[in-house]
Amino acid sequence: MKSTNFYFIIAVLLLSCNQKPKKEKFQYERIQENSSEVIQNNNIGNTIILNSNDAMLFDKKVIKVSSGEQVTLTLNHVGQIAKDFMGHNFVLLKKGVDVDDFGQRAILARDNDYIPEGDDIIVTTKMLGGGETDTIVFDAPEPGKYIFICTFPGHYQLMQGEFIVL
Repeated sequence: MKSTNFYFIIAVLLLSCNQKPKKEKFQYERIQENSSEVIQNNNIGNTIILNSNDAMLFDKKVIKVSSGEQVTLTLNHVGQIAKDFMGHNFVLLKKGVDVDDFGQRAILARDNDYIPEGDDIIVTTKMLGGGETDTIVFDAPEPGKYIFICTFPGHYQLMQGEFIVL
């Protein structure tokens, strides 16, 4: 009986070793993050396309524009989740604004699309849900580094970047 069990175990091991490895049934997609996408058009100004998604990310962490020119910024929400659950906006803050303080105040401003009262903002888009787009046109502020964020509750920690005016 022992030798029969031994041969059975050896046969099972040999058969299982002959199996081909299973292929994964999913694919990886590489996502390349652009540090800045600015198209300089002579006499037209600065045109920026900024994408946001359901993973709470902007596709750019740095945006550079020229001082004294008009800026056209288009925010796309390329995700699918509605704005009540995964809304995104672009808010350009003035120099010296405490981002954490502003983000905490924004949580309380639900009735105003999470834009708190005060004069801390240079410009903002409307709050967008998945598949929506908003374009704003404004004059570039004075040269320097500014911070842009999304003010939907809890997003500003991940969704922020530098807006550099040259």
